[in-house]
Amino acid sequence: MAANKTQPTSNSVIDYLNTVDNNKRREDAFVLLDLFDNIMSEKAVLWGESLIGYGEYHYKYESGREGDFFLTGFSPRKQNLSIYIMPGFRKYTHLLTKLGKHKAGASCLYINKIEDIDITILRQLIKESADYMRTKYNAV
Repeated sequence: MAANKTQPTSNSVIDYLNTVDNNKRREDAFVLLDLFDNIMSEKAVLWGESLIGYGEYHYKYESGREGDFFLTGFSPRKQNLSIYIMPGFRKYTHLLTKLGKHKAGASCLYINKIEDIDITILRQLIKESADYMRTKYNAV
């Protein structure tokens, strides 16, 4: 079975963030880095070329596919800031209604800029989802 394309690297998260072209996106990425660093006990790791992840868990689907991925994280994309809430959002609709301007996919939260959201609500969302993932997957 093929391994995930996106793997943790030893590359510097700070060096990567300093390469983000858009000044505002780069500034917001450093705000997110500080936020995640204050919430998570694990250190930030660059996964692949552009994902900043915290922690790790092992998953196995009914199909037999399995692998490892981070508990939570973010990426400063060209279009927006992507924040990875791995359990999805069904458990967190009460927080999303208070978050501010955003879009949500299956496990990705998309925001244009930090000022569009309530950072206190985002902090709670990150913490609750990471705690859930640690419990569900016995992640360290």
